[in-house]
Amino acid sequence: MDTRQLDAKIVTALVGEAVAAPSMHNAQPWRFRFVAGERALQLLADPDRAMPRSDPENRALHIGCGAALFNLRVAAVHAGFAPVVELLPDPAEPLLLATVRLGEAPPSADEDGLARLHPAIRERHTSRHPFDEKDIPEEARAALRNAAHQEGAELLFPGPWHVETVLGLVHDAESRDASNPEGMEDLHRWTRLGPEADIATDGVPEYAFGPRMRDGKAPLRDFAGRRPVADRGTTSFERNPHLALLSTPGDAPSDWLRAGQALERVLLEATLAGLATSLTSHALESPDLRLLARDPVAGSGHVQMVLRVGYGPHGPATPRRPVRDVLDFV
Repeated sequence: MDTRQLDAKIVTALVGEAVAAPSMHNAQPWRFRFVAGERALQLLADPDRAMPRSDPENRALHIGCGAALFNLRVAAVHAGFAPVVELLPDPAEPLLLATVRLGEAPPSADEDGLARLHPAIRERHTSRHPFDEKDIPEEARAALRNAAHQEGAELLFPGPWHVETVLGLVHDAESRDASNPEGMEDLHRWTRLGPEADIATDGVPEYAFGPRMRDGKAPLRDFAGRRPVADRGTTSFERNPHLALLSTPGDAPSDWLRAGQALERVLLEATLAGLATSLTSHALESPDLRLLARDPVAGSGHVQMVLRVGYGPHGPATPRRPVRDVLDFV
């Protein structure tokens, strides 16, 4: 029997940690609904925060919501609950992506080791700064691969020639954007410049852009484009970036939600290991380029995200909407 009271304060705290998750352009494409009679938190997509130009199938939207779902699971276990997740529970309500029922957990019930990741939720930030050239120990790589595996995904650290292929795909995506200004509409909508950056509750503020790249090969999207940003500066980035490709066996909405959970588990594990991270989906936003990003040897799986991992400064916290704006009680 579930005897612990689930009041508004506890539910608000759980959602507050869920929304610390990353999402494409920090659009935060989620809403939450607490159904008290069922002790359930429902995760819903927010179609007003979709990106029709760069994410027409809402793949990235699902990945972002999946990352928030994973944070919710971690927060729930840390708070003493046993979360039971059902993905896409109601075909009649397509915006309902997941239901999380919060049962009371007995002591030592964290079989998946989620609670140990809890401190990293608030520490994880995307870094668009240069990383050191030094290699990542195999022990750390194995921990990240295992984190993805626990969520039904695969994390591949590609070899040098595969890395060059992926970097070439990112360059191709940048070239397409330059020749098609309409493709930049989503990015411009979600960047925050000047005074707007100081009061933003979503999007990527200019203080999180990082410096311009003078040279190097780090796959980073330049959120400023040709727009001026005061005191930004330029610097050299790593010439041999450490990349990882997150893939899932399937490519349906449920797979995208699993990819988001795997992504956040990898990011939290990396944070605990002292690694800095950034994400890019730039080369995955065009179907033809995305197909070329997969492992050319195995030739299986669907690449859902490209991660850049290394040792360097952790980025600043980016803004989040107040929980009251994304949580409803029914």
